[in-house]
Amino acid sequence: MKKTAASKKSAAADRASTTEEAPATEKAPAAKKSAAAKKAATAKKAPAKKASAKKASAKKAAPLKRQAPAKKPAVVPKKATAAVKGVAPAKTVAPKPPRGESRTALVRRARRINRELAEVYPYAHPELDFENPFQLVVATVLSAQTTDLRVNQTTPALFAKYPTPEDLAAAVPEEVEEILRPTGFFRAKTKSVIGLSKALTEDFGGEVPGRLEDLVKLPGVGRKTAFVVLGNAFGRPGITVDTHFQRLVRRWRWTEETDPDKIEAAVGALFPKSDWTDLSHHVIWHGRRICHARKPACGACPVAPLCPAYGEGETDPEKAKKLLKYEKGGFPGQRLKPPQAYLDAGGKPAPPLGAG
Repeated sequence: MKKTAASKKSAAADRASTTEEAPATEKAPAAKKSAAAKKAATAKKAPAKKASAKKASAKKAAPLKRQAPAKKPAVVPKKATAAVKGVAPAKTVAPKPPRGESRTALVRRARRINRELAEVYPYAHPELDFENPFQLVVATVLSAQTTDLRVNQTTPALFAKYPTPEDLAAAVPEEVEEILRPTGFFRAKTKSVIGLSKALTEDFGGEVPGRLEDLVKLPGVGRKTAFVVLGNAFGRPGITVDTHFQRLVRRWRWTEETDPDKIEAAVGALFPKSDWTDLSHHVIWHGRRICHARKPACGACPVAPLCPAYGEGETDPEKAKKLLKYEKGGFPGQRLKPPQAYLDAGGKPAPPLGAG
């Protein structure tokens, strides 16, 4: 019986100890659960961090998107507009005509250039001062190897002293030489003007003839001088092939000829005869004002799109503008007494000899 009571006590003690340990065994699964929960929470947080990192990077990239400008049509320099589809070529761009330009295409291009120049120089006129055919023929002879301006500054004194062919024919050569000295080659020019004055007096009654074949017989008078006189004193068409005319028609590829007579024939065949005198004025004026021998102002040229030689000179419009001469550059012209149309267009008369 005692053993039974003792065994009962130990069993009760065992049950008590089992009952006390039970909560400890239950805590283990709870700890496992809490650990798993932490891992799960950590696992959930990790993608959140990645997402937040992506958002942060997106936020950093966002300003770049905002800074990117909206697409706008590209602004093309004027000189390059010919290469842009749908944009008309700028006047400063001059595509070269094809090497195999047909005769018809050449005639059309040449006449278009003349029309363009007529709009730019509607007041074009002979730039030698004269009041009658005699003064014009003398002034034209004196203009060789010098400027019209220098001739215009010199002839007032000459014609004041020798107003008629008879007066100049009887002049003392040394006195005439002194007057003509500023024009250069004054001895040869004195011989020519006295000689032609004698011829006019003896052969034509003191009058300048109105025919080419008669004019070229006068001392110092060639075809160029004759056409200047015929076109401007008698209203008879003629082409004046001076140095400016020769240079420009070759630059424009109107002809490859170098002889003045052949140039006259080649260019004359491109235009109606009625256009010849005005054509000469337009070309010569353009050569003196814009299309210079050494530094042509290509960037200020009204016929640049039609010119095969575009680019030989200054193409920048602002720089080219500084190369313009006479009234196009704001400077005086070559005549002391220019026509009223020239003055109305803004032209300025030249200063007399010794002024400035």
